Amino acid sequence: MTAAGSANGHARLGSFPAAVEREAPREARSYHGQPVIKEPIWHPEIPWYFFAGGLGGASAGLAWLAELRGNEVLARRAWIGALVGTGMSPVLLISDLGRPARFLYMLRMFKVTSPMSVGSWVLAVSGGAASAAGLDALLPPARRRWRRLLRVAAIPARPAAAAAGLPLATYTGALIAQTAVPVWHEARRELPALFAAGAAASAGALASALTPVAHAGPARRLALVGCVAELAIVPLMEHRLGELGEPYHREAAGAYGRLARGLTVAGSLLLAARAERSRAAAAAGGALVLAGAACERWSVFKAGFQSARDPRYTVAPQRRRIAGGRTRGASRRVVAAGAARAAGLAGRGGAS
Repeated sequence: MTAAGSANGHARLGSFPAAVEREAPREARSYHGQPVIKEPIWHPEIPWYFFAGGLGGASAGLAWLAELRGNEVLARRAWIGALVGTGMSPVLLISDLGRPARFLYMLRMFKVTSPMSVGSWVLAVSGGAASAAGLDALLPPARRRWRRLLRVAAIPARPAAAAAGLPLATYTGALIAQTAVPVWHEARRELPALFAAGAAASAGALASALTPVAHAGPARRLALVGCVAELAIVPLMEHRLGELGEPYHREAAGAYGRLARGLTVAGSLLLAARAERSRAAAAAGGALVLAGAACERWSVFKAGFQSARDPRYTVAPQRRRIAGGRTRGASRRVVAAGAARAAGLAGRGGAS
């Protein structure tokens, strides 16, 4: 190899790392702009399942605490909310799965490291316990044998439903956070808390709407605490997500999010200002808060689909983690360094 050829080769190879470095800041793209991961295959029943499970679980906890405080009027209404929420949850889940047998298959084993396995068992336990407690609260006393058996079964069912209520209200947030969908996975710290806040707001709102104002004080306070927490967690989550939080402001997710905030603020203000004196205001405020909590679930659901559809939200975080040394993988810097080493070896071979 001549000296001129070697020099030209060195120049061409030496310019490669610089070219790669100049190319790195460009927008993260996938192959021909195609999605890197598939969108979830869940149907519209799933966000309603999130909402119903949170409502049922938090209502069971509210009902049990109201009973311990001697507020039987509130406890009876809250048990009805628990019965409705936990009763609708398996119906919605089985509708999404397609066949009841698929839900039963998930109960064949218990795996503590699997949110889906834990959640299936929590749903089964909570649903059975809340059904016994809710039916006992809903049905009038009778001297028939089956009614006496139901009354006996409801005694241990009440604390069992309350104990299973909190995991039922939050496990769906942990479940979706374990997927590969970027906007869900990167929010794994906030989603369970967000779902818990929405569940508390829903349970308190429904109980406030159903209970006479003289007995509904604890339910109103629970609803207001849940609303404040939900309104605080959402912007914190979006701030921590940074670029990944963009889907919450776009398309259907953005529309549902804005609607959720408007309904939640309006409902909480009405509950705080008028619900203590007016049953109609309590019913209207409770309905607004319930609608806001449902819209927030839909916003999270739609944001996951939008995040999976856009490859930027998958590729860019991966490259940042690799560049920061937080995970292994190929990066443009690694390729550039390899090219520089190859250029050096080629130069020494040509000189020899």
